[in-house]
Amino acid sequence: QVQLVESGGGLVQVGGSLRLSCRASGTIFILNSMGWYRQAPGKQRELVASILSGGTTSYVDSVKGRFTISRDNAKTTVYLQMDSLKPEDTSVYYCNCVAAQSSGDYYRNYWGQGTQVTVSS
Repeated sequence: QVQLVESGGGLVQVGGSLRLSCRASGTIFILNSMGWYRQAPGKQRELVASILSGGTTSYVDSVKGRFTISRDNAKTTVYLQMDSLKPEDTSVYYCNCVAAQSSGDYYRNYWGQGTQVTVSS
C-alpha cells in the first residue's frame, strides 16, 4: 500500500498564506503525478494543482498566480504554497498521487485523509 500523510492546514485571515505538505510512503516503484484536490461542503471535489515527476505543473484557473505546487522526489513529498488566500479557498484539501508498486503493477490513485483550510474574513 501507499500512504499519504498531509500537514499544514489551519485557519488564516484573508490575504494570508499557508503551506501544505504531503509525504508518500510505503511500497512505491514509480511515483507519477502528485497533486492536491479540495472539496467544500455541498460541492464536488476539484483538482487544485498537480505536478508530474518531471516537474510539469497544472492549476485550476481560480488559483493561478496565487498557489504554487512543488515536489521533492527524493523525499516523495509534494507541497502546495498558498498565498493571497480568499474565503472561497476554504475547503478540505486532499493529497493525491498516482503510483505503481511494482514493475508489473497498474498505476493506482491514492488519497490522503484531508486537511482543513479555513480562510476567515
